[in-house]
Amino acid sequence: MIELTEAARTTAGIVALTVVAIESGGYFLVRVGTGKVPVTEFQRGFYRAGHAHAGVLVTLGLVCLLLGEATTLDGYARWLAQTGVLVAAVVMPAGFFLSALGRGRERPSPWVALLPVGAVVLAAGVATLGIGLLTAS
Repeated sequence: MIELTEAARTTAGIVALTVVAIESGGYFLVRVGTGKVPVTEFQRGFYRAGHAHAGVLVTLGLVCLLLGEATTLDGYARWLAQTGVLVAAVVMPAGFFLSALGRGRERPSPWVALLPVGAVVLAAGVATLGIGLLTAS
C-alpha cells in the first residue's frame, strides 16, 4: 500500500473538491446543448473539449499524484511528476474556454496559446513520472 505524504494528501483533497467546479461546467454544457445559451459551433466544440480535458486530466492527475509516491524522485522532478498533469488540468481547459469567449466567436482568441503550454506541461509531467517509476529502487 502506498502511504501518502502530507503534501500529497492535501493536494489530493483540494483536487477532489475541484470536481464541483467541473460539474458546474457540465451544467453549463447542458444549457448550451439545450439551446439556453446561444453559441457558435466553434464555441460548442471548444467548450466541450475544455470540459472533457478538465475531467480527464483531473482524474489522471490524481493517479499521477499517487504513483509519484512510489518513486524515488525528489525536488522539482518529484513535483513535476506528481503535479504536472494537475497543472495541465487547469491550463488546457482554460485555453479552450477563454479562447472561445465572446458573442458569436468563430475562431479562437489569443488565449488559445495556453493549449500548447498545457500540452508541454502534461508531457513533461507524465514523462518524468514514467522515468521515476522505471528507475525507482
